[in-house]
Amino acid sequence: MTRPIKSVLVANRGEIAVRVLRYAKNRNLRAIAVYSDADSAAMHVREADMAVRIGPAAASESYLNIEAIIAAAKATGADAIHPGYGFLSENAAFARACAAENIIFIGPPPEAIEAMGDKARAKALLAASGISMVPGWQGEDQSDANLASQAEQIGYPLLIKAVAGGGGRGMRAVNSRAEFAEALKSARREAKSAFGDETVLLEKLIEHGRHVEVQVFADTHGNTIHIGERDCSAQRRRQKVIEEAPSPAVDDTLRAAMGAEAVRVAQAVGYVGAGTVEFLLDADGKFYFLEMNTRLQVEHPVTEEVFGMNLVEWQFIVAMGGTLPVEQASISPWGHAIEVRLYAEDPLDGFKPQSGTIAHFDPEAAMRESRIDTGFVTGDVVSTAYDAMVAKIISYAPNRNEAIDLLIAGLAKAPMLGVKTNRDFLIRLLDSEAFRAGAVTIADLDQWSAGGEGPFAPEPVPGEAIAVAAVLLAAPDAGAVRGGSVKRFTLPLEADGEAVDVFVEQDGAHAVTVSFGEARHSITVLDEDAPNLRYQLDGTDRQACVAEGADGTLHIALARRIVAVREPSAFRDASAADPARLIAPVSGALVAVNVKPGDAVKAGDVLALMEAMKMEMRLTAAANGVVKAVHANAGQQAAGGTLLIELELEGSKP
Repeated sequence: MTRPIKSVLVANRGEIAVRVLRYAKNRNLRAIAVYSDADSAAMHVREADMAVRIGPAAASESYLNIEAIIAAAKATGADAIHPGYGFLSENAAFARACAAENIIFIGPPPEAIEAMGDKARAKALLAASGISMVPGWQGEDQSDANLASQAEQIGYPLLIKAVAGGGGRGMRAVNSRAEFAEALKSARREAKSAFGDETVLLEKLIEHGRHVEVQVFADTHGNTIHIGERDCSAQRRRQKVIEEAPSPAVDDTLRAAMGAEAVRVAQAVGYVGAGTVEFLLDADGKFYFLEMNTRLQVEHPVTEEVFGMNLVEWQFIVAMGGTLPVEQASISPWGHAIEVRLYAEDPLDGFKPQSGTIAHFDPEAAMRESRIDTGFVTGDVVSTAYDAMVAKIISYAPNRNEAIDLLIAGLAKAPMLGVKTNRDFLIRLLDSEAFRAGAVTIADLDQWSAGGEGPFAPEPVPGEAIAVAAVLLAAPDAGAVRGGSVKRFTLPLEADGEAVDVFVEQDGAHAVTVSFGEARHSITVLDEDAPNLRYQLDGTDRQACVAEGADGTLHIALARRIVAVREPSAFRDASAADPARLIAPVSGALVAVNVKPGDAVKAGDVLALMEAMKMEMRLTAAANGVVKAVHANAGQQAAGGTLLIELELEGSKP
């Protein structure tokens, strides 16, 4: 039975909301957005024909507020709701609430969401159907003692996983018995915060396996197909970093076997719409069912590129009662596609989330090399209230190596400046020997991170970036603080937090010679058309993208490195470097405060836990001492820079 859609409300934010809203407008459908207070000026709001406020910044009071979203749909006369991914996309109660109001839910039936939403229930259901599972345990006895006992029987290393989880949330890898109790506590806490359910299951950890998932699609007429696989093995802490299609480890025979298994999984729960069946592939080519995501995946664009399809369009067709546009026999991949997730985070500082105002970001600059899906442009604010992903960059080429090269070029041509991102890390990872060889497994990034290897190895600040900053800051109208004569002076700078004194000799209004350390460079500005800068460095013409942040910091994007350079202020607050003061590194929620006044602490002790952008951060003592004062409580929000805990350090008393 067909039912037309003339207007759609997108119950999400960011790039997926922008994607669906643009599709709707291109099909002459009325496109309706919802937004929280933090997103009142966001791109998805600007893209919509209509937009409705649904609550405060906290997701629990806005994007997870079923009543508010249904009310917005009714008030605007929406025929359908597209949930995007994350938030309420896999919430059976939300799907039922839509049906109760005669609103089309562009997603699977609530029964399928329920069957796959509880990982333990899903495993039990599919194991009875003969689907191959990773060895593990799931059950009702969630006592610490039972879980510890089950862990011993499974053997280490293993995974603790939230049964209601997804996206790596509520998941912890445990390497030994000594780590189990703390990892269980942490996994439960995160699962409770993210999904409202702290129930967990245990799985044997296959350390050097590959994460390979199969795209499935089903309609209401009994047709279920698989659309190839995606390899998501490049991940850190179970969070995907790079996705590609097809997988370098899958041949035609294995592709057919995994696809057939994925279809069996979907049919076992009466699935309808877009879904993904995730498998773990071991070194011997044996695959095990992990879970099914009952929604469109973040990484769906690589499937679209390789198979020449629009999966969002298919979602609308199926939701309106139509049949799938193709049959299984006509589906075959061509070429190679790779997607990276651009995050506002610092990979060299434990992937710490970042926030702030974007000084420059022009996605159109990279569109010749890559496709960019994003919800941000210049001037938008990245908030710690939501996920840290700010864009997806996707390349497509006839072969894998060309796709890698195009993706690196796209990342280089569209830097996001003003907010630190993982762009440079992604370029180094893509260009690494291991990734180019298609040999990255799910354990590699975490192992490299622990050892400071590969893309995690620190690199010195390029002298070119310091020279660019010096020629701009030394210009007559730049207001640089100078010592010595007008033409020759020392310019103190901070480059990515490192202090460097630059001796500047002016050769003209826009030409200088700079000396610092062992380096000496001559640089002349040729053309400045902000944010693009052309200059001659030591006789060679070069280009950079330069934008000034709200605090005066220059953000300089070279081809493979973004550097933040500033003139240090004599009045800068040094409290962040004071070991006696524990400062909130970013804005976020305090999950736990583990100490009280009078407690003795040692360097490395976890004093508090903070959550921002779906990441839990441990705030530790920098030195031994006694807790002098606690200025925050568990459950409250804290702005970045807030003083949380004060210590009286050992030896500080007279």
